[in-house]
Amino acid sequence: MRRTLKATVAAAAAAVCVLTTTAGIAQAEAPKPTSLYAPSALVFTVGHGENTATATVERAVTLTCAPRPAGSHPAAAAACAELAAVDGRFAELVGAESSVVCTKEWRPVVVTADGVWGGRHVQWSATFPNACMMQAGLGEGVALTF
Repeated sequence: MRRTLKATVAAAAAAVCVLTTTAGIAQAEAPKPTSLYAPSALVFTVGHGENTATATVERAVTLTCAPRPAGSHPAAAAACAELAAVDGRFAELVGAESSVVCTKEWRPVVVTADGVWGGRHVQWSATFPNACMMQAGLGEGVALTF
C-alpha cells in the first residue's frame, strides 16, 4: 500500500507540474492598444461666423474610416480615401487656386474637423470669406463638402 500511495503522490505531483507548465504556455497575452483613441472617428461642421468660437453650426456629419467607412457623411468611402491620401492633413484638402469667380462679400464660413485620425486627436478649422469662396477652395474634394 505504501508503494501505491507513493506512486500515486508522485504521479499527481507530475500531473500538477505538467498542467502548470502547459497552462503557462497556452495562455497568450492580450494585445495592448497603441493609442488611447479609436483609429478614426471624426465630426465635420460647417457654419457661418468669423471663427470656431462664434460660428453658428448649420451642418454636421460624422465619419468613421476603420474598420470600414461609415457615419452620416454622404460619401464616407470616398472621404476616407481622400483623407488617407493626405494622411489626415486637412489643410492639404483646401486648394489655393480656383477658376471660380466669386463676389467679395464678407459673410465668413467656418469648416471644422474634430476627432481622431490614425489614432491621434485632431482639431482643424478653416475660415472662408463666403460660401462661394469655400466651394472654390474645396474644389472637387469630397471629405469637406457635405
